Amino acid sequence: MQLIAFDADDTLWAHESIFHDATNRYKTNLEHHVSHEVVEEKLYTCERENLKHFGYGIKGFILSMIETAIEITEGKITASEIQEMVDLGKWMLSHPVEVLPNVQESLLQLKEEYKLIMITKGDLFDQESKIARSGLAEHFNDIHIVSEKDEACYQRIFEKHEVKPEDTVMVGNSLRSDILPTAKIGGHAIHIPFHVTWLLEQVEDHHLHGITYHELSDIAMVPDFVRRLAS
Repeated sequence: MQLIAFDADDTLWAHESIFHDATNRYKTNLEHHVSHEVVEEKLYTCERENLKHFGYGIKGFILSMIETAIEITEGKITASEIQEMVDLGKWMLSHPVEVLPNVQESLLQLKEEYKLIMITKGDLFDQESKIARSGLAEHFNDIHIVSEKDEACYQRIFEKHEVKPEDTVMVGNSLRSDILPTAKIGGHAIHIPFHVTWLLEQVEDHHLHGITYHELSDIAMVPDFVRRLAS
């Protein structure tokens, strides 16, 4: 085992819970127009459609909020209500980075024995800011901020580091973005579930058929598990 790659959001630090809180505040702000259920459904549809335009991240999320509000109010949304959404985005972008339990200790153990890299997707400015504020950058030999995590992305990164997929481990919370593409190209994948998962990152069971991966409940278990894989 030569290289261990880590996802960032909801693997090294909390992330989706901020979106969850923001969505609840958004639904409350619009409840005098339509029900929470309608807002949630319309916002999800808009986010999914806008990924090809804005990519992943808070800025695209806020633009989808504004577009959804215009649609469900038939253009009656006020400037002050739109300002509330912009302010919500600023709150999200400046939210403190909450490094998850046992992350620091696990990285310290692993970096003594293996090459560590971070692979995270999203808005470049926002991801760079979170990485800097997390204080975790010093643990990694390299950091990759990408627009999408798919098989080609992982293959390209592993080739850059001159390692074969079978000599790598990917650790992450997303079955769709971290686990499936790594496993499909022959890499080892360790799934560490987070208590909140974005709808667009969820995977139906039939997509996991025939896919080999490992699931651990805590990142603290990764060092010993990797050592067993490598033995």
